[in-house]
Amino acid sequence: MDTLIHCIQVVIALGILNVWLLRFGKRSAWRGGDARNMKEEFKAYGLPPWFLFAVGSAKVVLALLLLAGVWIPACAKPAATGLAVFMAGAVAMHLKVKDPIKKSMPALAVLLLCLIVVLL
Repeated sequence: MDTLIHCIQVVIALGILNVWLLRFGKRSAWRGGDARNMKEEFKAYGLPPWFLFAVGSAKVVLALLLLAGVWIPACAKPAATGLAVFMAGAVAMHLKVKDPIKKSMPALAVLLLCLIVVLL
């Protein structure tokens, strides 16, 4: 079971790091509203520009802590809990701008994976 949880942690962390570090300025079918990049997505949600960097920084730190949790187990559950809160917020933002449910699926999937890490 530990191996499965560790694999889930790695998948979550690499997914978050991919979105926030590699795909930040790129198009994605999952972006909210008609946004073409992360800045436009946060604007579509009606969030202030500073919030983009606060959320991004927090998610990157939590993803790194989740990775560290593979070797330092005490880091895993708090990091997964924090990311679960952010993913719930992401789903709420998609609902706010009336996106099709398809656009919420990645956030929902990561939310569920985070809950698995937290609860098991």
